[in-house]
Amino acid sequence: MATSIKFGTDGWRAIIADDYTVDNVLRVAEATARYMKKHGMKSAVIGYDCRFGGLLFTETTARVLGAFGIKCHVATGFVSTPMVSLGVVKTKSQIGIVITASHNPPSYNGFKLKAAYGGPMIPSGIAEVESMIPDACTLSELPSLSDLAAKKLIKDVDLEAMYLRHVRKNFDLKAIKQSAGRMAYDAMYGAGQRAVRKLLPRSLFLHCDLNPGMHGQAPEPIHRNLTLLSETIRKNPKITCGLANDGDADRIGMYDEDGNFVDSHHLLLILLLYLYKYKEMRGKVVFTFSVTDKMKKMAELFGLPYEITKIGFKYIAEIMTHEDVLVGGEESGGLAVKGHIPERDGIWMGLLVLEFMAKTGKTIKGLVQEVYDLVGAFASDRDDLHITEAQKQAVIAACKAGKYKAFGNYSIQGVDDIDGWKFQFGNEKWVMIRPSGTEPVLRVYAQGPDLAECRRMLDATKATIL
Repeated sequence: MATSIKFGTDGWRAIIADDYTVDNVLRVAEATARYMKKHGMKSAVIGYDCRFGGLLFTETTARVLGAFGIKCHVATGFVSTPMVSLGVVKTKSQIGIVITASHNPPSYNGFKLKAAYGGPMIPSGIAEVESMIPDACTLSELPSLSDLAAKKLIKDVDLEAMYLRHVRKNFDLKAIKQSAGRMAYDAMYGAGQRAVRKLLPRSLFLHCDLNPGMHGQAPEPIHRNLTLLSETIRKNPKITCGLANDGDADRIGMYDEDGNFVDSHHLLLILLLYLYKYKEMRGKVVFTFSVTDKMKKMAELFGLPYEITKIGFKYIAEIMTHEDVLVGGEESGGLAVKGHIPERDGIWMGLLVLEFMAKTGKTIKGLVQEVYDLVGAFASDRDDLHITEAQKQAVIAACKAGKYKAFGNYSIQGVDDIDGWKFQFGNEKWVMIRPSGTEPVLRVYAQGPDLAECRRMLDATKATIL
């Protein structure tokens, strides 16, 4: 029986050599090709990150698309997801394919789909591709790469060089480089390593070598995965901030000059502040359900419209394609801004924060304080509970049934359920429960006045639900 292949919040992901196999990639590639033919699409851009088998799965995909007469622009070497998305726009292609599992553990690989506008394919398009996946690839034989080249159905393209040219046209890199201090950069063995070396060569670089095993560490830019970066900043007074990207460099994590983690909630607020107040830009503010309510508060202070979406950047990207969006983002580090493609881009967002620092002479701590002066101080945290499927389903059923009235001493005053369940405790304190759409875990989020309070809320929630 064929393995059931489902696209989650950000593409199809599976464990290499288990469900992520050449045979299954053939199936997904064929569905993509048939979708493209159905809609009159003629060309695609394909890239891969630093994970195991990236080139193999990329070439496999290109051979399938080539069998259907679709021209493929194939990356020369590993690239970030935003490089593929930008490449779709620059080559005037209709589809982008990224062989990546993003922030998942190194045992995973994946298959992301991008649209002609340079961002995630909209949910309805992804659902259509998913519905077309055959039980087995129907092609009896695949053309060779040399045959495709002879027919001009495959072309190598330097997506990284294309991306770097785009960055240099849009940023004051001279001001960033001349600003006081030095940055530490952690690529997490991911696809951003070469680009950042070229853009900011004076930085101190961590985990910037090709290592598909990633020392067993999931390349998700959250504090518990970045302790070396934090310690490096604390021990070196000349380093004034830290930047980290995930495996395909579309997500971001940052550190202030004291080695304290600056999460995506704070970065979204910093970006909104910079674009609105300092760059005098306007537009809608869009963020996912798990993002801090402070985004709503800042948008209201600035008189900007806002919208809260389900979890998954694809929902933000869909809005960005037909509305004037100033800032969009999600809790997991995927942020996007006006003036770039409708795509999260960890390098681009890092450069914006660095530019904000350079233009104002402020440190990241100073930028955070400016945010707090407007909306008040807060902290956020998250637990990923690796529990049995039975336990997870029991928690979900209890949430749906409204069985939870309190978590320890925290009485529930209201519940929001846009995507998962956000339990409000009052005074801007809440916890949220939601199963991951990309990993077999149950996520529990918290917002409170400080990290200690967040920890108490998370512990009380865990004690109640398990």
